[in-house]
Formats: sequence, structure tokens, C-alpha cells
Amino acid sequence: MASPTVAANAYANLARILDTGGAGKGSDTGAGPSFSALLKDAVGSVLDVGKKSDAQTVAMAQGKANVMDVVTAVAETDVAVSTLVSVRDRVIQSYEDILKMPI
Repeated sequence: MASPTVAANAYANLARILDTGGAGKGSDTGAGPSFSALLKDAVGSVLDVGKKSDAQTVAMAQGKANVMDVVTAVAETDVAVSTLVSVRDRVIQSYEDILKMPI
């Protein structure tokens, strides 16, 4: 289970991503980044957190890292993956709701 500090950091990172415009200005209308750009940035962020966690685990196995650093990295990865899964579930639910709409 993730600590409140790790969750707060994850939400702060998400807010930073949204404030800076995500992965770029992929929209043709200039109204902001496209959904695909935001999604690509979010998945990339989760991958980066996972790689950091893996690196910390390897460093601990080699005796170069603190156990607390590894636990923190794994907790951050857990929060990132949980957030990504929640977003995925909501997107699927929204898609199913759209399919149920009368034409």
C-alpha cells in the first residue's frame, strides 16, 4: 500500500504534466494537447518510474542502495500503475457508455 506522501507526489506529477501541456501540442485547433499525446506521456511516465524501481532493486542487490530507497521506488511504481489502470478502466467504461447511446 502506498503512503500518503507517495500518493501526493504522484498527484503533483500528474498536475505538472497537465499544466505543462503533456507530451506536446498535438492538437490541430491549438486548444491543448491531444488525448493521444497525454496518454503517451502518462504511459511513458509509468515506464520511467518502473525503470527507476528496477534500477533501485538491482542496486540494492549489489549492496549499493538503501532498503528505504527501494521501498519508496516500488511504492511510487505501485501508485503510478494503479493510476494508469484506473484511467484505463474509466476510458473503457466511457467507451461502453458511448456505444450504448441511441443513434
